[in-house]
Amino acid sequence: MKRMLWAVVFMTGMFGGSMAQAAEAPAPKLQAGFADRDITPDIGMEQPGGYGKAFHRTLHDPCKARAAVFGDGTNRVALVCVDALMVRRKTVLAVRERIEKACGIPANAILIHATHSHSSGPTGMILPGEYDGASEAIRKLAYEESSCADPVYLKRVEDQIVEAVTAADASRKAAKATVGRGHEDKVAFNRRFFMKNGLAFTHPGAGNPDIVEPAGPIDPEVGVIGVWDAEKNLVGCVVNYACHATTNPGGISANYIQYVEQVIRGVFGDQVVVVYLNGASGDITQVDNLRKTENPQSEQWSRMVGGCIGAEAVKVLLREEPGDLFPVAALSKTWEIARRKPSAETIANAQRIVDLGKQADRTELTFAKETLMLNYLCEATPEVEVEVQDIQIGPVVICSDPAEYFVEYGLRIKKESPFPFTFPVSLSNGCVGYVPTLEAFGPRGGGYETRLTSYSNLDISAGTQFADVAIELAKQLKPGAVPSRAAIPPHKPAPWAYGNLPPQLK
Repeated sequence: MKRMLWAVVFMTGMFGGSMAQAAEAPAPKLQAGFADRDITPDIGMEQPGGYGKAFHRTLHDPCKARAAVFGDGTNRVALVCVDALMVRRKTVLAVRERIEKACGIPANAILIHATHSHSSGPTGMILPGEYDGASEAIRKLAYEESSCADPVYLKRVEDQIVEAVTAADASRKAAKATVGRGHEDKVAFNRRFFMKNGLAFTHPGAGNPDIVEPAGPIDPEVGVIGVWDAEKNLVGCVVNYACHATTNPGGISANYIQYVEQVIRGVFGDQVVVVYLNGASGDITQVDNLRKTENPQSEQWSRMVGGCIGAEAVKVLLREEPGDLFPVAALSKTWEIARRKPSAETIANAQRIVDLGKQADRTELTFAKETLMLNYLCEATPEVEVEVQDIQIGPVVICSDPAEYFVEYGLRIKKESPFPFTFPVSLSNGCVGYVPTLEAFGPRGGGYETRLTSYSNLDISAGTQFADVAIELAKQLKPGAVPSRAAIPPHKPAPWAYGNLPPQLK
């Protein structure tokens, strides 16, 4: 870890000035605005989500970039969710620069999150030009045999994110907000299991007699922020839950997120913009490997997962009391983490397998290709820039990281955060692939997420580093009050006249 950059945003707005000045300042009032824009890819574009090429042939539902901008009269923050597998760091930096120029929101106060939809458009894996410095053989593996971003589509996504944020900022109005949590533990499952051979497997298969127990927990909490206008209409909400977006209902789709939105809009109206922030879901999916029955069909499965999350969010929105959420603030830290370099023996074996071509085992060939591509990356960029960002909206802190982050880390951040509501958010402000726990790399470890690829390769301490920084930043912020109904004034209550009557037998 050679380089560390601290980016501290808005702290003078929160704590600067004398006590006399603070006393004279008007009480902060929440302002919020929401907007969304279409980013549906074209039929025939690549469908990301694997290590090889696949292409979209049908359309199921639109993909969107959804944005919320919150302000307290002094500071502003922007939350963006993109129906995409990932948003690479290069795209994040370009979008932030444009937004800051367009509406003045500081770059480090803008969160760009990918919902991780496996049925979305080509924003990655590989960026245009990323392997131009490699040998011809490696360039062929990268550009012809791997999942690649489309430069035309990337430009469209960038433009639409900027439009969504600037529109949300322009639409900001004084608002009341609710905050709360729900519980949904029937649609998300840890996909890793300890096996009788002493290792951990990813998706060992339903009914596998060698399963001992799950290798990790889930996070059943559904975190919700709702924003209401002066007429008490819900104008937008933020929903946080941890589950891979791999339900793939068929064709281009926002995945189960479309049904989260559909359920919330069904209750509160089509004007509602739903900013969905996927939690620490690196080892969490909709697949129950302990099930005794067949899986649902894809469309039903997508509807079930999204509908249950959306229904839980609706319960929170109906239950909690609207009020002012302040202050608004953001902190972030940017630094570099080294890649894990494959050994010379591993590289030589990978070359042997790639030379076999289609005669090799398909899985072995996939990871051999990834090994050779990673070897180039380790030479070209041996360290990766990462960012952890904490955004505060009153009593809520949103702790984001750029990884497919294991759920144990998200639960740790929640436990050690000083805020009454903590929303861990993965795959934000960049993408560094899977970041498993240290245990997953130990004697009882293993599984797909721990394999070295061009996608997942950070030093095994990365997960702990991300959690430490997220917690450290949260402790530098001061939680705002949670809105609640007025307390009953002290008095001797008068019983209800109909309710204090004696029993009547005749």
